[in-house]
Amino acid sequence: MAEGRILVGECDGVYLLKLVGDVRVTLCVSAEGFIRRLLADPGFKTVSVDLSETRGMDSTSLGILARLAIESRKQHDFRPTVLITNPDLEKLLKVSGFGEEFTFVRVASPQTIPVTEIPKRHGMDEAELRRQVIDAHRALMAMNAANTETFRDLVAALEAEEAANGG
Repeated sequence: MAEGRILVGECDGVYLLKLVGDVRVTLCVSAEGFIRRLLADPGFKTVSVDLSETRGMDSTSLGILARLAIESRKQHDFRPTVLITNPDLEKLLKVSGFGEEFTFVRVASPQTIPVTEIPKRHGMDEAELRRQVIDAHRALMAMNAANTETFRDLVAALEAEEAANGG
């Protein structure tokens, strides 16, 4: 699969988060920082997540999107939009509880805002990465009972590792 990239764009408080290729845990720290900034932007109006060129996502990437949806609802009282072309990916997202947190729109080529790539962070601290993975999976677990069951053991193991390492 093509190496993943995360592209972002903004125009008058309307944000676009575009996931391209195979999006994995190594991109999530950068994405998390961007999401924190957009949610804190006083001019923030809405966000769309463009998955039209996404070929794969790991559970940490799903958790980052889950947290974006949950915080958008809590802080701004709206559901982000997912722009999607792949019916298999759409099914995965809906089974994982994303249908309750996002509005899905099927599109051919949705990009309407110029985007730039989020720089990849290098030299990530292992404890920081583990914390990001735990937080992302906790967000997935908060979406529905099936996710809670699926990710409970993983989160417990990561938290035990964190505690053993003094985190």
